Amino acid sequence: EVQLQASGGGLVQAGGSLRLSCAASGLSFDDHAIGWFRQAPGKEREGVSCISSSDGSTYYADSVKGRFTISSDNAKNTVYLQMSSLEREDTGVYFCKVVGILGSYWGQGTLVTVSS
Repeated sequence: EVQLQASGGGLVQAGGSLRLSCAASGLSFDDHAIGWFRQAPGKEREGVSCISSSDGSTYYADSVKGRFTISSDNAKNTVYLQMSSLEREDTGVYFCKVVGILGSYWGQGTLVTVSS
């Protein structure tokens, strides 16, 4: 059974930092793309960042470029999202998703709250 465990969320003041982790079990990150999405209250889920485990290429939404950094530790089957210079607009539930040839899987989400 594939499971994704997202963690690292919490309450932080604007301008602060958090690091989210997404640990996978039941699959290997090899040849997968792993992404972070977020859903703010009353809004649709949106893509934040993703990384390819095969070549390390990354993608960032314009709203987080220069502030967030995604990285992957394939040996630990864990992906990280380092978030800096957090803004109130970054508040939401953050989900990780793994996409591979055999299917895609969502984690349960971790709440990030940025206060002013």
